Amino acid sequence: MPIYEYRCENGHTFEVLQRMTDDPVAVCQTCDAPVQRVFHPIAVHFKGSGFYNTDYGTKKRSRELEKSAKDGADKTEAKSKSKRDEKSAGGAKSDAGSSSGGASDSTKKKKTD
Repeated sequence: MPIYEYRCENGHTFEVLQRMTDDPVAVCQTCDAPVQRVFHPIAVHFKGSGFYNTDYGTKKRSRELEKSAKDGADKTEAKSKSKRDEKSAGGAKSDAGSSSGGASDSTKKKKTD
């Protein structure tokens, strides 16, 4: 049988051991004022496996992770390829305009050696 806690309008609190099918207590045992049942949140601790989304379907989950990693790699490769293409197109223009700069680079190497 559960124990129920009641509180009256005057602040008295008391506990009553009663069946679930019994009618709730209506008056305070101390002052005969109207009472209300007090509800408390229960403490729930989820321990062990099976409580999180990642705990279920590990084979399917690993396939999904592999697929998303591959898709991400494909997108990254496509981005880097387009950047390389842009750089090579822009780099050819800058190399053609600075032919004298190449000579100065070779003299710098000789000085450091």
